[in-house]
Amino acid sequence: MTIAVSLLGLGFLIFVHELGHFVASLALRMRPRKFYIGFPPALVKRTRKGIEYGIGMVPLGGFVKIPGMHRPAPADVDVAFGAAVAEIPELARPSERLRRALAGADHDAARDAVRSLSELTAGKGLSQSARRSVDRGLADIEDALGPDAYWRAATWKRVLVIFAGPAANILLAIVLFAGLFMTSGGKATTTIDTVASGSPAAAIGLRPGDRIIAIDGAQMKPGDIARTISSSKGKPLTLVVERAGSRLTLGPGAARPSDGAYRLGFVLRGEGLSPGESVREAFRVTGIVSRDIAGSLGRLVTGSGRESVSSPVGIVQGSSDAAKQGTDSFLWVLGLISLSIALLNLLPLLPLDGGHIAFSVVEGVRGRAVRREIYERVSIVGIGLVLVLFFIGLSNDIGRLS
Repeated sequence: MTIAVSLLGLGFLIFVHELGHFVASLALRMRPRKFYIGFPPALVKRTRKGIEYGIGMVPLGGFVKIPGMHRPAPADVDVAFGAAVAEIPELARPSERLRRALAGADHDAARDAVRSLSELTAGKGLSQSARRSVDRGLADIEDALGPDAYWRAATWKRVLVIFAGPAANILLAIVLFAGLFMTSGGKATTTIDTVASGSPAAAIGLRPGDRIIAIDGAQMKPGDIARTISSSKGKPLTLVVERAGSRLTLGPGAARPSDGAYRLGFVLRGEGLSPGESVREAFRVTGIVSRDIAGSLGRLVTGSGRESVSSPVGIVQGSSDAAKQGTDSFLWVLGLISLSIALLNLLPLLPLDGGHIAFSVVEGVRGRAVRREIYERVSIVGIGLVLVLFFIGLSNDIGRLS
């Protein structure tokens, strides 16, 4: 059940990311053509006001199709109409006319050629694959020639549309953290909130609602408890707790090493902060975590920090473990994953968002578009680096699970 919850949580984060792109593109008049969670083929889809909404069968991400991400190029004609020309040779001349128009940046002539090809191919006995290629090519080239094409927009609009995806994930993390600080993530208390099953705390009979009075005879304040347990280095501890008005002695029980510290396996209840304090703390935590994530990514360049990388397998496993510990733990982890998604996407690599932002800025400074071949070559390098990160994370996750 917790695996299903963690998958839904990851899907929600992807939805928020794509929603950021979607809302920004609508607001800046680059009307999207598709909005999908997951990748095709579609399990469910519906078209409304010219936008196709769908849920894809491949649950590895999502996408928003913004019209005209690149200036239309002559090579697009070969991809779209190559198979159709092989089957119906009389399409060769109008296809060549479209190619010449795109090569000369004569967009009025290109639009005329697209209309001509649309009419000529309608009702023709093309094979299924050639028909799909023609229909997709006509739609893509027509979109790229339209007034709402992404490549035509001002640089600041293009940057905003792309940055809106990571920004939505950052905003979600801040909202989650602020909500948790307002409810239970603020000042610590000495009262037990949750006890992990199978933990040393569960073995000695500690229960949610118990209030810790002393550990090994020393009176405890909220800030003393974790430090005392961690400094025990696994030595058996005896706890005095208050339960239903009575004092009980529990233990001895030995703390176990976990995430670099010795722990008994319980979480203390927190007191909520005021809304203002919660928002301030949320921004502070977001800054600290973002700095740590960026530092981990930076250390990869020098060969260290490899162990901090995780794949979707580890992300789902980690959020599933958090879900077992309770809603608060799951929401904290969800916020951390949301920040990770945002920062990873801001790396200046195509096809990540950061790569599109970098190219938009470069084109704005140059005053003209970067050639399609350069986009494609840089994308190959970017995809390769992303795959390297994925396999590093996967090997780490397999090792941890083993």
